[in-house]
Parts: sequence; C-alpha cells; structure tokens
Amino acid sequence: MGTRFEDLEKSVAESRFTRRQVLQGALAVGAGAALAPALAACGGGAGTSAAESSADSSGGQPKQGGSLRVGIVGGSAKDSLNPLVASTEPQMCYALQLFDSLTRWDEEYQLHNHLAEEISANADASVWTVHLKPDLTWHDGKPVTADDVVFTYQTITDPSNPMPGSAMLGGLRPKGVVRIDERTVEFRLDAPNSILPEGFAYLDNMVVQADYSPNAGVGCGPFKIVDFKPGEQAVFAPFEGYWGEGPFVDELVVLNFADETARVNAFSSDVIDAMSQLPPAQVATVESGEGHVILRAKTGSWRPFTMRIDQKPFSDVRVRQALRLVVDRQQLIDHAYSGHGWIGNDMYAPFDPGTPDLPQREQDLEKAKFLLREAGYSDLAVELVTSEAVGSGAVEAAQMFAEQAKSCGVKVTVNKVDPSVFYGEDYLSWPFAQDFWYTRNFLAQAGACTLPTAPYNETHWTHEKWQALVEEAFRTVDETKRNELIAEAQTIEHEEGGYIIWAFNDQVDAYNQKIGGVAADKQGTPLAGFRFNKWYMK
Repeated sequence: MGTRFEDLEKSVAESRFTRRQVLQGALAVGAGAALAPALAACGGGAGTSAAESSADSSGGQPKQGGSLRVGIVGGSAKDSLNPLVASTEPQMCYALQLFDSLTRWDEEYQLHNHLAEEISANADASVWTVHLKPDLTWHDGKPVTADDVVFTYQTITDPSNPMPGSAMLGGLRPKGVVRIDERTVEFRLDAPNSILPEGFAYLDNMVVQADYSPNAGVGCGPFKIVDFKPGEQAVFAPFEGYWGEGPFVDELVVLNFADETARVNAFSSDVIDAMSQLPPAQVATVESGEGHVILRAKTGSWRPFTMRIDQKPFSDVRVRQALRLVVDRQQLIDHAYSGHGWIGNDMYAPFDPGTPDLPQREQDLEKAKFLLREAGYSDLAVELVTSEAVGSGAVEAAQMFAEQAKSCGVKVTVNKVDPSVFYGEDYLSWPFAQDFWYTRNFLAQAGACTLPTAPYNETHWTHEKWQALVEEAFRTVDETKRNELIAEAQTIEHEEGGYIIWAFNDQVDAYNQKIGGVAADKQGTPLAGFRFNKWYMK
C-alpha cells in the first residue's frame, strides 16, 4: 500500500465537483476538535434561548407532539432527496432529516460517532476500521449493514463519476473499502489521512442503502419523507426506529422561499415557526416582534481578501504584511456585517485545537507605510475584484477596505463584477480579490485552498517548510503531536500567507419562543444545523 502524500493531494485535485458543491458540503465538515485514534460514542443535549446561549430557558423536558413549520432559502424544481449531491440549502436540509452519517459535529464543534460505534486507525492513519452501532434500521425496516457502507463509499469515490464528498476522503479508492463482517468496514488508503473521520461527517458522505433509489429519500435519519414538491415544500413524519434523540414533533414542514422579504413576512405573521438566514438589516425589526427569538451563532465562516503571492506586488511579503496592517477589522465588521461577526487574526480554522494563540493583529498605518517604503511601493495602487456572489456584505467590505487604505497612501480600485464573471474562467486568477469559506479545521481547509495542488489555491500559496509540516500532520494520528504541527504551520501562514482574514461572520436565524430544543451551532449551518429532531413545541 502506498504512503506517498502526493496521492492524497492528487485525489483532491482530480475530483470533479464545483466550487458551490465544495462550499455547501463544507457546512457539515467544519473545524473542530482533533481526533484521537478512537472516537467516543455520540452524546450531547439540546436547548434554546435568545442570542447565543444553548440552555433551554424554560428548564423543561422535551414534549411530544405538534407541527413544526420552518422556512428556508431557495428551492427549485431541480431539487432532489439524494444526499450524495446535496448542494443547496433545501437539499442539505432534506438530507439531514432523512439520512445519517458515520460521524457528525455537534453544536459545540466536537466530532462524535453517529452510525459508527467505534472508529480506529493504525499507526500512520493509512488504515481505518469502522464498527457500526447494533440494530440500526432503514426507514423501510431493513437493517443498516456493512454492505451499505461499502456501497456508499465505493459510489462516492468512483473515479469515473466521483461525488462531491470524495474531496474530503483523500487517499480513499473504491478498492480500499472492504467489508470485514456484518457491522465492520475497513478503509485502506493509498496515502495516510489522519482526518478521515472528519470526512465521514461531510454532508455529501451520508450513508445510503446498497440498493438505494437516489430520489426516494429512504434513509436511516430521524424523519421519513411524506410529501415532496421540489422548489415548494417537503413534509416529514418522525421515524420511530431512529437510533438517536427524538424526533419530538409529529410533523415537520419545510417551506422554500426564494425571496427574503417573503420569508421574513411569513415568520413575522406566524405562517412559519422559524426562518433561516435572517438579513442583518432586519434583525432589530424581527427581534421586536412578540415571541421572536434571534438565533445568533458564532461560526468559523470567513470571507477573506485574497492576494496572489506569485504576482507583483503581492509576491513581496512586506506588501502582504502591510495590507494586513491597513485593516480596521472591527470597522469592517460593523460596516459589512452590521456587527454580526467577530475579529479574525489572518488564520482560518479558529476552532481547531491546533490553532495557535498569537497576538491579535491590529491596524498600524505607520508600520504599514514603513513596510511599503521598504518594499519600494510607497505609491501602491491595486485593483480589488469583488462580487455579490461572495456573500452578503462582501462588496461593502471591499469598499470600506479601499477607504481605509487611503489613510496609508494606498489606492485601491474596487472592481465589482457579476457573479458569473467572478466565479467564471478567471476565478483563481484574480491578483487581489475576495472569496468565502464555511467552517473547517486546518488540515481540511489546507487541502481545499492552500496546498500546492488544492483545487482552490486562490492565493497560489507555496512554502516548502509549511508543506512539510502539513504532510507530516496528515500522517500523525497522535492528537497532541498533530496539533503542534498545525500550530507551526498556521504561524507561518499568519506571517507570510496570502490571506487577509479580517473576520468570521455570525450565522443569524430566527425562531418562535414556543419552540424548545434549539441550540446555537458553531458550525455555521442554518437553523442550528437543521437538527429538527431535537426541536419540540413547548
């Protein structure tokens, strides 16, 4: 069995999936606690309150019964119930009701086993063994077995038609997924991958039946599908054979809203009990409504400024350092996110236990001017490419950054382009631009955007020592040692990398106070991770 790290990089680079699929699926990957060789059984409670608390203010126990109606963003006639290609908010929501995964992140960003009872690795993380929980069943009454797991991961990693989830299963090929017995599967990798259990938690890596029909929705999740009208609504009933917590409601109705005003109005008039993606400008208005609760989650989602380190002037590390010192981070948060975010320190993966605690980088115009003079760019002028496609507040952030740069004598020309142009053929070629990423841990994020062969290496980052550290971390099962390697690699990027990571944005949703069991989710998935099996009507 090969152990070359290049195999891991190659498997990521060659996967055929879109930018949207990678980013949407990342919601279920996130960044969390590093893994020990074996993971503990899944646990965790539920709760709700205003703002960021996860404690149930009523102090009561979950109640059975009632109908829960939620409104989510988007929806189209092309939506499906196939969890292996869930790339829109509605499809992600449906998948998380109907299906389950071997592992999953909880609200506090800890990785737990779900369908897996135990997961263990060999010494160099090139072979992983997964043992399923006993007595798991599908909605149609059939048992969940190792054959289903083998089918799922052989399908996902099929080189002739790889699924989006294959990006998070570096080193895995179909021939490496081997049935050991009725409840045990061995994953034999072409290259060591110490974070494979994180890949199991990836949204598009949910387990399906060995003979599944892609749009039938027969899974082993907490709810069963009752009625499905693509682009309009989906109706679910509780699955009595679910292995985990809940569900508590008798009916779950998910309604699609393409227009945010219609979604807000539906919530304000009690047509729906909860809504995702509350626009920042509407927070105060909605919060003033009787019985309305704002669900604000501190996430690791980030929308950086990206600098190509292989092109002038960004090829000079002093220029990159200077532009980081130009930023007034809190001002950007207040202006672009209406205050719904928290300050970044030019490092992604803020919840990764390996992320070092470095002094917060703050605006320092005099030092920035000094670095620019030293680099020969006292009269620096650059173009910053932005688009509404990057996300809410991105264009405003670009414009504010340009204003801040004036104080340092830097002229920033903001070039706002259409979404189709921004993520078109010139994407990854812009010398200075923006982008967006959901929460991930360091190694998973590096595999997506900073390794030399990462599919989205937008800063064209390359650094020999940094890469050696990352390669070693992928081979290191020991949690403490891996975190030390991650800390050293993060420090290098903090000083020399091509990202200006000025903030992490909050996930803001809303729900009615008559609902219990709601907990703010650090992962950044809307509506507390769509964990509706934990919600109940008070």
